[in-house]
Amino acid sequence: MTDLVLYSHPFSSYCQKALVAFYEKGLPFEHRNLEQPGAMDELKAVWPFGQFPILKQGGRVFAETSIIIERLDQIAPETPLIPADPEAALEVRFMDRVFDNHLQANQQRIIYNALRPEADRDPIADAEARAKLETAYAWLDAVMATRTWAAGETFSLADCGAAPGLLYAHWTHAIPQRFEHLWAYRRRLLARPSYARALDEARPYRSYFPLGAPDED
Repeated sequence: MTDLVLYSHPFSSYCQKALVAFYEKGLPFEHRNLEQPGAMDELKAVWPFGQFPILKQGGRVFAETSIIIERLDQIAPETPLIPADPEAALEVRFMDRVFDNHLQANQQRIIYNALRPEADRDPIADAEARAKLETAYAWLDAVMATRTWAAGETFSLADCGAAPGLLYAHWTHAIPQRFEHLWAYRRRLLARPSYARALDEARPYRSYFPLGAPDED
């Protein structure tokens, strides 16, 4: 019986990021789907901020998805998602921050704004977030012109977050077709078995997407 318990929701991008790491490593774990009765109460008992995913290992609690994945690397170092080489590791962590802070954060700003009552929505904040996504798309397209994966030729922590990040970003603010390198990267991520599995597990919850989930992915 595993001592790893992941509190997550299959439709959450940050939860998918953690799930991809588990599937890449083939690590057994207990999945406490936050749709299950009592699961959110259990999460808040150990992490009162209520954010997810949360990893419990025995008496220890790990929050923040990138930290959870670093912990999984400690548990299963034979399939590293963060390289041992310091320079390579720095690039992986940098790209991980780019996807979290410049892609997912702006995508979620648009979603949170859409969830507000219409009278309370902020069109300026929406426009700013969309402009920042356009900047991120252009920058990423140039970076991916010379790489297979986010930080080079090896799938890493950064790709775990890029997969759901680019999925939902395109659903929210379409990636222009001219960014062919970014599109090719997105297709590689969707085809990666670990993410394909996480994506399939999220399909029953697609009605949760407030802008309407497309059928293409």
